Amino acid sequence: MTDELYMQHCIELAQRGRDLNAPNPKVGALLVYQNRIIGKGWHKRYGEAHAEVNAIRSVAEKDQHLIAQSTIYVTLEPCFHYGKTPPCVDLILEQQIPRVVIGCRDPFGKVDGNSIQKLKEHGVEVKVDVLREQVEWLNRRFFTSCREQRPYIILKYAQTSDGLIGQAQKEVPITNAYIKRLVHKWRGEEAAILVGTNTALVDNPALTTRLYSGSNPVRVVIDKSLRLPNTLQLFDQHTKTIVFSTAKNPPQSTEQLMYIQIEEDKNFLSQLVSKLHKHKIQSLIVEGGAQLLQSFINEGLWDEARVLTASHCLGEGIPAPQLKNATKKSSTRLEDTLLEYYIRTS
Repeated sequence: MTDELYMQHCIELAQRGRDLNAPNPKVGALLVYQNRIIGKGWHKRYGEAHAEVNAIRSVAEKDQHLIAQSTIYVTLEPCFHYGKTPPCVDLILEQQIPRVVIGCRDPFGKVDGNSIQKLKEHGVEVKVDVLREQVEWLNRRFFTSCREQRPYIILKYAQTSDGLIGQAQKEVPITNAYIKRLVHKWRGEEAAILVGTNTALVDNPALTTRLYSGSNPVRVVIDKSLRLPNTLQLFDQHTKTIVFSTAKNPPQSTEQLMYIQIEEDKNFLSQLVSKLHKHKIQSLIVEGGAQLLQSFINEGLWDEARVLTASHCLGEGIPAPQLKNATKKSSTRLEDTLLEYYIRTS
């Protein structure tokens, strides 16, 4: 087997971590001795052992003497610093593993090439950028957080076949029941979900994963003048909610309901995503109305758009947002149509 095939196996292992390891990246690792896998592991949960540790621990007692003659494959550069766990680079050196194959360099500032350099300085053979694009895609939320200092942003909206997103001051169902369950699944895969003032008022959404088994995202709402009534579901304090406003004297925050002030004379959305990043929110679904979605598009503050298009027409209503600099990735027929777009960076 080639290094690429072993790395593909590592990627598959990394995916088993699902989202339980966030805000850490998804990482998988293999120990291979003469084309035989003797150990495998992945990062299972935030704060627990990393993939390299689990791979080494998994080696059978009869094979442990082979570790110092093996290659370790790992999707992401081993950690260099003390966090919730000790540095994996030191463990690799302690185990005297002679060769390390890495999917890609870790963009996190405390790592970012330091482990690669340390391994080389200790005489370890290091190969980097094996299936790099696939590893970066797997950890696109983590990479965006490190590089852009903001969450990975997903725009989500439903439109009718005549390109309308709804009607003014009225909640209009557009998609079918299956799509609603799919949307709740998506919510459970991201750290936070955002709506604007008008959507909160008109739809009174709960923004939970009640139709699908999964963790509720942090609910985020824009309420610049603090005019939303506290009777809305967003303020039931069953799930953590963050309110962004420009009010000078916002209410006292609680553990489940946080108020964050935004400076009125500066770019509101840039401040919002920057503050979410500081609160370690790594990904954000925007489920707001057309105006809020278009504002994110106009600012270039998005990475992915999931556009659900129903087969029926509405006749009159609010036009759907217009994506700019977008590349269509796929189209899936689910009675309604799911179109996925990604922002063009070149």
